[in-house]
Amino acid sequence: NVTIEGNNRTSDHVIRRELFTLPGQKFSRSALMRTHQQLSQLGYFDPEQIGMNPEPNMNDGTVDIHYSVVERPSDQLELSGGWGGFMGFVGTLGVTFNNFSARKIHKFKQWSPLPQGDGQRLSLRLQANGRQFQTYSFSFSEPWLGGKKPNNFTISLQHSVQRRWMDWRNLRGPATGSLSISGATIALGRRLRIPDDYFNLSNSISFQQYGLDNFPAQFRGISDGRFNSIVFNTTIARRSVDSPIYPRNGSELTLSLSLTPPYSAFVNRYQTGSWENLEASDRFKWVEYHKWMFDNSWFMTIVGDLVLNARTHFGFLGAYQGGREVSPFERFMLGGSGMMFGNFLLGTDVVGLRGYRDNSIVPPQGPQTEEVDNNPLMGGGLFGGMATGMNQEGGVIFSKYVLELRYPLTLNQAASLYVLAFAEAGNNWGSVQNFHPLDLRRSVGVGARIFMPAFGLLGIDYGYGFDAIPGNPNANGGQFHFTIGQMIR
Repeated sequence: NVTIEGNNRTSDHVIRRELFTLPGQKFSRSALMRTHQQLSQLGYFDPEQIGMNPEPNMNDGTVDIHYSVVERPSDQLELSGGWGGFMGFVGTLGVTFNNFSARKIHKFKQWSPLPQGDGQRLSLRLQANGRQFQTYSFSFSEPWLGGKKPNNFTISLQHSVQRRWMDWRNLRGPATGSLSISGATIALGRRLRIPDDYFNLSNSISFQQYGLDNFPAQFRGISDGRFNSIVFNTTIARRSVDSPIYPRNGSELTLSLSLTPPYSAFVNRYQTGSWENLEASDRFKWVEYHKWMFDNSWFMTIVGDLVLNARTHFGFLGAYQGGREVSPFERFMLGGSGMMFGNFLLGTDVVGLRGYRDNSIVPPQGPQTEEVDNNPLMGGGLFGGMATGMNQEGGVIFSKYVLELRYPLTLNQAASLYVLAFAEAGNNWGSVQNFHPLDLRRSVGVGARIFMPAFGLLGIDYGYGFDAIPGNPNANGGQFHFTIGQMIR
């Protein structure tokens, strides 16, 4: 027999489907430990208080297993705001129900504040910076589609808009330009058995539309038009960490490939060689690229609760045919906390590098323009991420390496707090020809993370960047970085 107690909100079947100790099978201590790991990963229970009690029966040679869990709040509320200078009000409002139950949605007496217990995930989020920037997102996930196998089904919707003014000191007048991105994604993933059951494979298809209206910011000088992107993504991941909040052992590995259809291969006007003669707004009417991402993270206990975390990150954005310019969309921006909200750069992939200002590590694109010099939100202004001009583009290759020592101060149910010291290095290149894996921007620093079930992960770091960034003399040196709801990649 296998019995469970302590799950007052979470349904029994949500726990039982994660068990590796099944009635009728031969007793296995490794299966017992694997079950502990799976229950910890759910996030619904305190991993420090999951109890496993084998009860052997010497008369018939069997073993009963009794599991005890202590539920903790798993829903998260993100609410933050501030007021400052040219930026005006900066606010974020988000709510995530990590143990949602669509099956119980008609049972209003069980709403608290929404029906819970079936392990589904429902997320709503709004970010806004007054009139300059807004983004809205919705997602729903069912981790066991059909109820019999761990097939994760996800649907998500997102809309973002970013506006610009000719005079950034007067944001009350009509905007002179805007960039909007609207998209939808459907994904289906499943747990694999080969090479082992730590592997997951997911596939998704998404559609995005980029709308530019007099917005010549960082997209190869393109300022107007509608640009469409259909992306097929395949991701294989292996996750064997022993705890989602403070891992002591295990690893995380992710390899992701995103592909758009190769429009230039089957559109006649591209095959005739006239592609290069088209205006940029026509060449990228249907965005075309292949994008490779690799992330690897290892955890090892040094002594007691002192943990060493080593991470490697790599990204590459390419074109299908040699000689064709790479898409101006979905490029990489490196530097800072890695939170996109800092510089409002839609249509780019933002990667953190502590000790440097947000998005300051980009391939050089020419001299600074007068518009950027006078813009407090760019160049030498509040964030300083775009020091080389309004036509600044991101890179097509980045690499990053991190060593981090972590030590927990408390890991109780109400809040988990740990401090860390880090050394990291990375860089961002504009072409394969310029890629030099040892030409890196280095930094060291210290920080802290606190996880509260109601608010998620909050972090602060102080990093010192050793290497100067050409054209941006204030980009390195001592920098504070704040993170909300994410680990720095």
